[in-house]
Amino acid sequence: MTNVRNYFKNKEKSNGKPARDNYLEKIKSHRFMIFYRSILILILVAAVAAALVIQWKNKVYTESVIVSSFEIASVQNRNITPFAGSILTYSKDGASCIDAKGNAVWNETFEMQNPMVDICQDTVAIGDYNGRNIYVMNTNSRLGQIITNKPIRSFCVASNGVVAVVLDDSDVTLIYLYNTDGEELVRFRTTMKDSGYPFRVAISPNGKLVSVSYLFVDSGELKSSVAFYNFGEVGQNNTDHYVSGYDYLDVIVGYTHFLDDKTMFAVSDDRIMFFSGAEKPVSTATSLLSENVQQIYYGKEHVGLIFNSLESDSRYRLDVYNKSGQLIQTINFNMEYTDIVFDEDRIIIYNETECRIYNMNGVEKYAGYFEKSVYTLLPTSSSYKYILVTQDSIDTIELK
Repeated sequence: MTNVRNYFKNKEKSNGKPARDNYLEKIKSHRFMIFYRSILILILVAAVAAALVIQWKNKVYTESVIVSSFEIASVQNRNITPFAGSILTYSKDGASCIDAKGNAVWNETFEMQNPMVDICQDTVAIGDYNGRNIYVMNTNSRLGQIITNKPIRSFCVASNGVVAVVLDDSDVTLIYLYNTDGEELVRFRTTMKDSGYPFRVAISPNGKLVSVSYLFVDSGELKSSVAFYNFGEVGQNNTDHYVSGYDYLDVIVGYTHFLDDKTMFAVSDDRIMFFSGAEKPVSTATSLLSENVQQIYYGKEHVGLIFNSLESDSRYRLDVYNKSGQLIQTINFNMEYTDIVFDEDRIIIYNETECRIYNMNGVEKYAGYFEKSVYTLLPTSSSYKYILVTQDSIDTIELK
């Protein structure tokens, strides 16, 4: 026992510290070492995960194979368009909705001379230009029918089935809002003298906001006006529910569309404009365009404008904007196209025989040919699987 006591006394003298303090410091140092090692391991794991995600996003596919196929009745001589994961076909004598396995969900018969279609999420409106009938359906069934007392010039539908309709009445143009039962919710009149001709009408998915692009002549000068109307509580105390608007000199604002309940974009012959606001939309971004826009495409988060390419080895140029109005990507390509699809971070350019897929970084992830002539392409939840509608089948392809 004496030797042990002497040992600790000598130890204390040699170290200048009590043995217990020295022991606690070792424990503390060991814990710090474990902590720093854990942080280092987490950083390494995060770096590896990030590298794998980047590699996956930039993965390039070289071929496609058909993994499933379902026969359908021939869709020749019918218009075909994607419809919330289903397929909408229509012609002058009716419309139908089929699912991704070729099963008929609903059929609607009618007689139209010039059928027009507008889709918002899982709701579609089909009406006859210069006619008086509009049918409203979703991906499950028919929701209702609207019968107007004047010729239909244009219309647009909200996801809840509310339809904004432009009707012609000699020198007066009427804009109506109807519900799916065909009941009139509200109306307002426009004239060339007071507000101009309503060139384009758009409605937000929730049916609260309506945007109208007017064309008019003021003191001999051509002008366009983008006006916003709020049919919720905020707009009730305003004349005709008008809440905001912007004028543009010597341009025609020929295209407007709501990306969501609070974001809208408009395209004229010399600019693209973005507006934001769930109650009183304001202008948030404008980009001047020095070239003529050939086509306009959009997804939930992006807008794409097609121009003739200035590159010698490309025919077309696609400029991609985000919802904030920023130009985030430019893609030059040479193939003829029938459609361009924006789906999350994918840009799909295709025609009847070939397809190219890019990510938002401009990386070409796939370029190849279809085995059959394709009418319509539908993305799936998987970035490497796509549904193709051919003349007599619905095929699912997988990229490899």
